[in-house]
Amino acid sequence: MSELIEVRSGVELPSSREAVELITSDGLKLVGELALPVSRTPVATLITLHPLPTHGGFMDSHVLRKAANRLPYLADVAVLRFNTRGTSSPHGTSDGVFGEGIAEVADVAAAVDFAISRGLPNLWLVGWSFGTELALKYGPDHEIEGAILLSPPLHRTSDEELSRWNGTGKRLYALVPEFDDYLQPEAANSRFAGVQDISVIGVDGAKHLWVGEAATTRVLNEIVKVVNPAAYPLPEDVSL
Repeated sequence: MSELIEVRSGVELPSSREAVELITSDGLKLVGELALPVSRTPVATLITLHPLPTHGGFMDSHVLRKAANRLPYLADVAVLRFNTRGTSSPHGTSDGVFGEGIAEVADVAAAVDFAISRGLPNLWLVGWSFGTELALKYGPDHEIEGAILLSPPLHRTSDEELSRWNGTGKRLYALVPEFDDYLQPEAANSRFAGVQDISVIGVDGAKHLWVGEAATTRVLNEIVKVVNPAAYPLPEDVSL
């Protein structure tokens, strides 16, 4: 007998989960997890980049965890999460020490290389806060479809680095909370003005940390709208 499950909070829907280890070009082992649809081939892949580890960010930060808990089942999307160098989470601790967003160039490369080696399709970087800086700085160098930016602060990304996206054919989507602590929609439109292929989406009522189920649902729906529009909008409940 099936049971109707409301999709919210800590619900973990069926997926095929695998603990993975990413090896960087400078020899570090990064702790990670790959979540896949159970019996279907994924149509797209999210390579997630977590918030600032020196301020509590890690691969289990709530939006990224909920993406892995829901999207393989609801949208046939693969979700790769990992701890950048020196970062700890309940999954374990990655080798190395925090590299101020500079040494992490090798971490992003290791994640993309892993996804390619596994034959995962339609790769998208999904960065949150500090993770958006990594996506923006290093995304143009990789075989990806583009990047989805959650609460981009643009502290570590220069205008020159932003301009590198022009002419790449890669797309950018920025979800900017109305009440963000660092960069709000009007300022984001100004900072991203020189980027040719970007959609800046202001989210009314949201804050930098996307606290609350309504905020999480909005983020996951916006991601799915980009990477697998056939699965948009996500259902509010499922029968298991």
